[in-house]
Amino acid sequence: MTDFILNLIQGWGYMGIFILMFLENVFPPIPSEVIMGLGGIGVAKGHFEFRTLVAVAVAGTTAGNWVWYGIGRWIGYQRLKPFIDRHGRWLTLDWGEVEKLHNWFLKYGPGIVFVARFMPVARTMVSLPAGMVKMNQAKFLAWTAAGSTIWISALAGAGNWFGRQFANLDAFVGPVALVAIGSLVLLYLYRVMTWKPKTRVDH
Repeated sequence: MTDFILNLIQGWGYMGIFILMFLENVFPPIPSEVIMGLGGIGVAKGHFEFRTLVAVAVAGTTAGNWVWYGIGRWIGYQRLKPFIDRHGRWLTLDWGEVEKLHNWFLKYGPGIVFVARFMPVARTMVSLPAGMVKMNQAKFLAWTAAGSTIWISALAGAGNWFGRQFANLDAFVGPVALVAIGSLVLLYLYRVMTWKPKTRVDH
């Protein structure tokens, strides 16, 4: 995975950043922290211009989230119930939680989309319920881009700073990427193993 990220950035430049950030939001195990950290190091080495890097990364992120938004809009809210009932364990969700999320989106949709940009995994999956409740597309894209710009700028800025402070930082990126990906996988497995559907009591 790390070699794939490095090769794409080195070989494709800005287009590689766009593709990686797009994929990161379609397949969450690809961590944006690593992608933009490397991008920031590229800025320190003169390979990228900071503002252009951020703009391209935000475009890729927004496009990737739009895919999930479109899937959610196509599926709809009620059509999701049989799937949740059957595969809830693997999503670590039950229908009651989906209903709560649905109601929250109806009230606070733009704010949830914005805040979720700073949370691993949630920053991708939040687009699915946004589409299901048919949140206004222009608002969805605007709030996604706004939150993404802050997060991506912070990550790229950190990579840029570290790239200027330390020589041969690239050697540490591989282990850091493996730890980040491994942590996400372990967190997911823990949630699956400990997840129990909430018992609903009908009156």
